[in-house]
Amino acid sequence: MNRPYKLALLASLYLAQGLPFGFFTQALPVLLRERGLSLAAIGASGLLFLPWALKFLWAPLVDHTGSRKTWILSLQFLTLVGALGLAFVDLESSLVPIFAALVLFNLLAATQDVATDGLAVRLLSPAERGLGNGIQVGAYRIGMILGGGALLWIFAKAGWSAMFFGMAAILLLTCVPALFLPGKLSVPIAGGVSAPTGSIGADTPPAGAALRLGWGHRLRHPGLPTFILLICAYKFGDAMASSLVGPFMHDAGLSKEEIAIVKGTIGSIMGLAGAAAGGWLAWRYGRRIALISCGVLQTLSLLMYVACALDPSNKSLIYAATTCEHLLGGMATVALFTLMMDASDPHHAGTDYTLLACAVVLGSGLAGVCAGFIGDAIGYAGVFGLSVLISGLGCLALVRLLDHGHGPQRLATVWPRRSA
Repeated sequence: MNRPYKLALLASLYLAQGLPFGFFTQALPVLLRERGLSLAAIGASGLLFLPWALKFLWAPLVDHTGSRKTWILSLQFLTLVGALGLAFVDLESSLVPIFAALVLFNLLAATQDVATDGLAVRLLSPAERGLGNGIQVGAYRIGMILGGGALLWIFAKAGWSAMFFGMAAILLLTCVPALFLPGKLSVPIAGGVSAPTGSIGADTPPAGAALRLGWGHRLRHPGLPTFILLICAYKFGDAMASSLVGPFMHDAGLSKEEIAIVKGTIGSIMGLAGAAAGGWLAWRYGRRIALISCGVLQTLSLLMYVACALDPSNKSLIYAATTCEHLLGGMATVALFTLMMDASDPHHAGTDYTLLACAVVLGSGLAGVCAGFIGDAIGYAGVFGLSVLISGLGCLALVRLLDHGHGPQRLATVWPRRSA
């Protein structure tokens, strides 16, 4: 399978995930705040993203039954049908249908993500993973631009129906590259390289009860629980701050159109640049240097949100803060995802990577809930300041502990270790 097709395929699949996710995480909080919901209620709505945190439960099933092509195309089609269905539902009188759609769309996207992540681990060689993760985050950001920016703009101009028709049309286009995906992959990773072992195990495919509970076996491998805590800590502070940026912009007096441009479009475009930069750093300088530099820059970018909270009338500062956080946060995300891919066994790629991704999603969801309650209690400046502290400590903890071998053994090939 040639590299251009691999990258185009992965780009289309991750864009398809980012599209509804961008709407539900960026546009929907603004609309909820407009209806008068409290910050705590908006933060608690993050619990509806539980499918992303729980997808490890069915990841072994996706990983070892059927073909990835069948899984991906079926899930894409169901999401498209869901978007078309919402175009004919009256969403002005009640929020129940939109919350139900949020759960359903996230269930479908989370399951598609298991198949797509497993596909990426198998298709990409270790040398391609920085590039591949740049594509992953970059395409996802494009989806979020469309979902959190373009679709919010369409809603502001033409209403719910036009917005969901637009979502369905984009989802249809993303199905095209997957039509040419082989039903079976002949080798576990690109180039015919045999899959290395040692991180999360490389035993025979599970069956029966072992298939349903295969994630439990993967979770028991030495170093993995510590690694899960570390990757959550690395993104927790950034997730706290970013979860309240939309409501903060609304409370600062920005219109829906301004938020769509600043947060959805400009911010996500900078996220694309960050994804490219983060992938290049991981490829050029290695995982350790990439994670240190990106983690520090991500932490420093959050300081700008503190300044915004202290001077909410300064729109230029808000624009600058959003630009920097998306750029530097995108860099940190790609660096972290590349390391997560290194820790995944290609023989169980979907299950392994899903466990790690679920940890990040669960941690981010918890961060959003905490941020909502803390924000109601001490205000935006306080919660943004706390996010800076947590982000810095998370970066330090990840680097220090991995330096001394507190992680999966598989990482020894990409992360030089020091004696304890």
